[in-house]
Amino acid sequence: MPRSGFLLFLTVALAVYSVVNGYILWRGWLATAWLRPSRRRILLVLFLFVAAAYPLGRFLSKALPFPGKDVLILIGAFYLAFMVNFFLVLILVDAFRLLRFLCRRIFRKGARGVGIPAKPVFLALMGLVTLIVLAGHLNAVTPRVRTLDLFIPKKAGPFRQLTLVLASDIHLGRIIHNDRLEEIVSLINRQNPDLVLLPGDLTDEDISFLSERNMAAVLKKIKAPWGVYAVTGNHEYFSGKDQAVAFLREAGIRVLEDEAVRLGSLFIVGRKDRTAERFGEGRKTLAALLRGVAPENPVILMDHQPFHLEEARQNGIDLQLSGHTHNGQLFPLNWIVGRLFEISWGYLKKGSTQVYVSCGVGTWGPPVRTCSVPEVVKIKLRFHDNGGPEPPTGPARPPADRFSLRTPQPGSAVPGPAPSSAPLGH
Repeated sequence: MPRSGFLLFLTVALAVYSVVNGYILWRGWLATAWLRPSRRRILLVLFLFVAAAYPLGRFLSKALPFPGKDVLILIGAFYLAFMVNFFLVLILVDAFRLLRFLCRRIFRKGARGVGIPAKPVFLALMGLVTLIVLAGHLNAVTPRVRTLDLFIPKKAGPFRQLTLVLASDIHLGRIIHNDRLEEIVSLINRQNPDLVLLPGDLTDEDISFLSERNMAAVLKKIKAPWGVYAVTGNHEYFSGKDQAVAFLREAGIRVLEDEAVRLGSLFIVGRKDRTAERFGEGRKTLAALLRGVAPENPVILMDHQPFHLEEARQNGIDLQLSGHTHNGQLFPLNWIVGRLFEISWGYLKKGSTQVYVSCGVGTWGPPVRTCSVPEVVKIKLRFHDNGGPEPPTGPARPPADRFSLRTPQPGSAVPGPAPSSAPLGH
């Protein structure tokens, strides 16, 4: 990334961070007038410490061998979740106060009404936000398995069916490291996959830290007879792309950088992340990657960021697998990513192309999820074998899914796992 672009991003990010924390500090100072001055000052120092912990820990992790930097980063990461929720709650409280004020002015009420004491309001909001963050953390460290039954109406050589496991956005680093990684690898292996695909953002840190913790040895425990394949995500570039790719290859993972691999008649195509262009690397077009691939061959594409899905449809991709979005990770950020992408989580069919966007199994920043469920996706993939009528390739009606965020209409994107087609169950 050009240095000027990075500095601009850093300046904007720190400005927004400062404004949000300034607002929380101002409202918190007003709300704690009932405290003794000495305790109020202690609370102020504590707030300034946790607000500075994440950026300070990140800086020290790169600049100095400071032994407490991991603790700082963890404290700061949790505070990021508190910050988002405090900001949201305070905005709602202030909106209510403004509405109450305007109603009094409009209806010219003489009496001011009974005020609510600051102390119970402060304590109630603190308790509410703490419960939200704790529940979000428990959710974040409890990945679920989602199962999809999909059909590709093409022959795949030796394969009549294939169990494929998808795990995106692990974000290995100082927050997610060996213990969590062991759990994720164990969850993958329990699905007995034939093939494992990792569509980007496996790393999140300076790669030397991952090497010090010997995380490659943990990743090497993934068992799949037809191999483990990955592509780069934006965080591989932020970590140092060459070092990240070398780390993954040390773990026995084949990283596809604008290349394809053939398994029987099935092609697995992996694209460089679109961030490559910002770092001065080229990125091949999908049409260029598919030269030499016959239309009758089934093709699975890994592309980390789910932009421009029409390109996959135009080039005859049978199944695209992406990640990146986390489906927002923290409410209400899911509303934002839902407008940035054609689909920010779940299954979508565009013509003959099927797309699944995973919300990921790890977290970036706070180890908290309040608007998405971490997932490892098990795909039972079936191919045409000339043994009878072809089953339908797309969902006719979405199943009831307790994690779905909305009720899809016919022909729309289906959040969460795609439904099993009835013929596939027989």
